[in-house]
Amino acid sequence: MPIKSYLAHPQKGKKKYLQIALSAFKECEVLPAENEEILVVVTETDSREAEDRLKEKLEAIPSLKLLAMVSGFDTPKK
Repeated sequence: MPIKSYLAHPQKGKKKYLQIALSAFKECEVLPAENEEILVVVTETDSREAEDRLKEKLEAIPSLKLLAMVSGFDTPKK
């Protein structure tokens, strides 16, 4: 089960729009920074394939300027 965290940088003036768009994905938890124009995004998916599909969707959001992965790991299925 892949779990990853990202810093999401919005297009100028689009932080709220980006937060709304990211929050629409059930695989994402979004935490806005209080003192910066960035969002912390934590994703959890069922498989690497699902993670790849989610990342494609995230990168297609118009209000997203940059998505930088901070940490990621994959727990093996038993």
